[in-house]
Amino acid sequence: MSEQPRVEIYTKTDCPYCEKAKDLFDSKGVEYEEYNVTGDDELFEEMVERADGRQTAPEVFIDDELIGGWDETSALNEIGDLDEKLGIEADESDGVEHRKLIITGTGIAGLTAAIYAGRANNDPLVIEGDEPGGQLTLTTDVANYPGFPEGIGGPELVNNMKEQARQFGAELKNGIVESVDADSRPFRVELATGDVYTADAVIVASGASARTLGIPGEDDLMGYGLSTCATCDGAFFRGEDMLVVGGGDAAMEEATFLTKFADTVYLVHRREEFRAEDYWIDRVEEKVEDGEMEIMKNTELLEIHGSQDEGVDHVTLVENEQGHPTDRLDDPETNEFEFDVGAVFLAIGHTPNTEYLNGTGVKLNDEGYLRTQGGVGGGQTETDVPGLFGAGDVVDYHYQQAVTAAGMGSKAALDADEYLDNLERAESTAGTETAAADD
Repeated sequence: MSEQPRVEIYTKTDCPYCEKAKDLFDSKGVEYEEYNVTGDDELFEEMVERADGRQTAPEVFIDDELIGGWDETSALNEIGDLDEKLGIEADESDGVEHRKLIITGTGIAGLTAAIYAGRANNDPLVIEGDEPGGQLTLTTDVANYPGFPEGIGGPELVNNMKEQARQFGAELKNGIVESVDADSRPFRVELATGDVYTADAVIVASGASARTLGIPGEDDLMGYGLSTCATCDGAFFRGEDMLVVGGGDAAMEEATFLTKFADTVYLVHRREEFRAEDYWIDRVEEKVEDGEMEIMKNTELLEIHGSQDEGVDHVTLVENEQGHPTDRLDDPETNEFEFDVGAVFLAIGHTPNTEYLNGTGVKLNDEGYLRTQGGVGGGQTETDVPGLFGAGDVVDYHYQQAVTAAGMGSKAALDADEYLDNLERAESTAGTETAAADD
């Protein structure tokens, strides 16, 4: 490595994407200066000015050049440009490294699989993906994971599991899987950086990514008052009216969290009924009774207005008492109106990260989730491709809980171990038969 440039990272307390950015630079052995803007108005204003008006963290600078937030930084890393800016010399070796087992993803499912696979002496290589730690890193308080009666922070739980996986021999590598070639064995796994590995078995635990609406204003204002992570960005809009879109557990959790900072939180849902657990519905109703939150049912977000300089100014909403109002825009009973808010948070579900499996022969359901065998007995996590297994939210479109992801991760590791044992036994038998034939 040549002389290292100056790296600066503006962060805030309880910011999972800030932790991801720091973990990325730590994994590269790069030193950086961290500026925590929480509670420091002067430092916060400095960050906003240097980041061209962006009010979210992290914000990364290399030699005074604005790299951006986590999305921009990780995107640069994917294509290898981040290493170039850091003066890290590329590995010119054309060698392809072989591993017994590769695990894609470091959420709860991937890390549990890594722990079990490490204990089985399968020396797993775990590729972190573009959202290291998975969705749990966006949760400030995990109150329903067994063994933590006082609850535990999502990032803390993930970091503990990473350390546990490393103790059992797992290797964690920052990177994003670009493709998996299953036309021959071993599997050929290529990363976005161009690095290539082969593997006897692959566990797919790449999770799912937050969905967006595709409405006007969304692209321009993402990071400028529009966010998919309340725990990351909520504190930046203290005292503002905030709007949360969604009707499931995630939406209710984020809306409840935002009452710590907002004047009023408005929960917008396109139907009359919520999909969330009764626990979260009860908490939201308590917030409504306390005057901290209002619920807007049968309402949808149509457009977000504002600018990158000033942030979100207001939104356009549409409502119809029959629900799904955007499907009834020509209905005279549909009401379109402007609504003043200072921040918008989307919590409308996730899309499974399975694009890199195209061409492998795996089967997906209509929503793009990976299909596994399921049922009883062994082999429940097997896909339609021998040697390729699935676990966690990339498979589970129904439960989507940390504890069920952990359970599936352990099953996938056990199934993969059995597959690898059978593979080794078959190769040994074939070798013996070949030797006997030569005699």
